[in-house]
Amino acid sequence: MPFENLSIHAHEPIVLDDTALFTKIVERRRGGFCYECNGLFAALLRALGFDVTMLSAEVANAEGIFSPPFDHMTLMVQLQERWLVDVGFGDSFIEPLLLDDRSEQIQGSRAYRIAAEDNYLVLSRREANEWIAEYRLNLEPHVYEDFAEMCRYHQTSPESHFTQKRICSRATREGGRITLSDMRLITTGNDGERHEKILQSDEEYRESLRELFGIEIQSVA
Repeated sequence: MPFENLSIHAHEPIVLDDTALFTKIVERRRGGFCYECNGLFAALLRALGFDVTMLSAEVANAEGIFSPPFDHMTLMVQLQERWLVDVGFGDSFIEPLLLDDRSEQIQGSRAYRIAAEDNYLVLSRREANEWIAEYRLNLEPHVYEDFAEMCRYHQTSPESHFTQKRICSRATREGGRITLSDMRLITTGNDGERHEKILQSDEEYRESLRELFGIEIQSVA
């Protein structure tokens, strides 16, 4: 299931509802951004009997400044221990993280940490010897309606990075990543080696979506 914002650029309204998201992601074989991917994954987990809570998260920018509440949806799943689960944040952790573990949590070549700061839990990844914040969250439970205003913002505001360019990205089975960022095709191996190619036409863009992501679109916005 790719992380993608193609509906925004095709001017297709995004409806935060389990049925609508199932139709889009499963029946139409699409992806979505955080509210869609994590929203439908929460519905799947609940149907399988898991205790799932939707959480508001605030995303850190390059300067470490956090965005407003509800800028991102992430999930908490409670078993004997509490887990942070997120299938809607693009290039980040793949497997769930223990929410109450304050030590490093290793996934492949990457390390993550969840630290308590003020009234938040801050998720960070390690780059070289530095911890870089990805987002912060609290454990207050929420529902789709709580995310509706920020979801509209990301669909309509010229200030939102989702309206500024098209993105489609997925992890590979080998531990790498494939990303279409507008007309740039970026392939990253599990060793971190990165290759970039500039697509030359709308047809090549549509073909890449079809072959690499299984997404069929009629036109390029």
